[in-house]
Amino acid sequence: MNVLVVGNGGREHALAWSLSRSEAIERVICAPGNGGTATLSKCENRAVGVEDFAGIRQIAKDEAIALVVVGPEVPLALGLADDLRAHDIKVFGPGRSGARLEASKGWAKELMAEARVPTARGAVFEDPQAAKDYIQKTPVVLKADGLAAGKGVMVASTGEMAHEAIEAIARGDFGSGNCRIVVEEFLLGQEASILALTDGQTIRPLIPAQDHKPIGESDSGQNTGGMGAYAPTPVVTPELAGRIQGEILEPTLATLQKRGIDYRGVIYAGLMISPEGDPKVLEFNCRFGDPETQPILSLLETPLEELLLACCDRRLAEMPPIQWKPGVSVCVVLVSGGYPGSYEKGKVITGIEAAEATGAVVFHGGTRRENGQLLTDGGRVLGVTAAGEDVKSAIVNAYRAVDCINFEGMYCRRDIGFRIRSL
Repeated sequence: MNVLVVGNGGREHALAWSLSRSEAIERVICAPGNGGTATLSKCENRAVGVEDFAGIRQIAKDEAIALVVVGPEVPLALGLADDLRAHDIKVFGPGRSGARLEASKGWAKELMAEARVPTARGAVFEDPQAAKDYIQKTPVVLKADGLAAGKGVMVASTGEMAHEAIEAIARGDFGSGNCRIVVEEFLLGQEASILALTDGQTIRPLIPAQDHKPIGESDSGQNTGGMGAYAPTPVVTPELAGRIQGEILEPTLATLQKRGIDYRGVIYAGLMISPEGDPKVLEFNCRFGDPETQPILSLLETPLEELLLACCDRRLAEMPPIQWKPGVSVCVVLVSGGYPGSYEKGKVITGIEAAEATGAVVFHGGTRRENGQLLTDGGRVLGVTAAGEDVKSAIVNAYRAVDCINFEGMYCRRDIGFRIRSL
């Protein structure tokens, strides 16, 4: 079959890479793709943007596409999956109503309350002064209500910092239409990412991962779209996984059903696991996580297209248990100098062949090819992913590959997996 992957980041490269490895897949077309998907076996790029619904439909028609996989949240929030289904095109991804899980943190909080899903206490405000008056103690978490590319969450340790964050959201720093303010209690613990596949009736989690959002080591500095991840994480024990299924995933899906929402895609639950071992939802996303997808899919044994098609056809319950390779996979993200603030593009990238010669897979997040050279074309440039028999060996293998790569201004965190390195 032929498959179309919508998007141009590291997540989409990982999806295309995983799909292309299946004997059942003849071609993978990426719209628009990046410098990595351009040279991937069985894969080709098309210069069609993620918001060009007509262009995406035309590719699906012209290339006899059997399945469209939507990577980013923006086209989902705009209704791409609805548009494709209306034209009888099979698509993996929720419609616009389901994508509100990510597109509006306030809406998601209301749904969690209805579903009795454990989450941080908080409130949503239109008025900045009302948000400031609500805060009685710090630290506190401030969020822009809508889509903010993973950067709209701020932890304020003082009242002054909280007020500055509220003013930044209110004046439109995270988008002119994204000025509602979510104020939440600060939760202690370890974060975990649960990416679960659902056909709207059944929901099955993939192996648990742990992301590293802040730019600086030891989780310091500004939040980013993600500086690295590993999977599976021992933070989520088998017992805890059962609780997450019963207390979070299933009630969330049941409440979506109750609201008449046909959700076929990924429900990504970003969790905080308390020191006592209790899970609470920090956020929901409506798509595969980036960079969690990279280590998760590198360990997936079951053909990815079989799982995605089962979700599209509402037969996930009929599928056998998902099979995984043994070991642990780690992804280290290499970013442009200045990210998550302003940064320059067009820097020459070298060393990827040497990195992959070590056994790693280098997923491209923000790259392009020009005049035979590979150049930087975004903030998060590459996701260097390597496996090992345990976390420690996977970390060593990942950084061995990282040290082969270079571009001007390149930065990465050197402590991915730091919370469990002592295990």
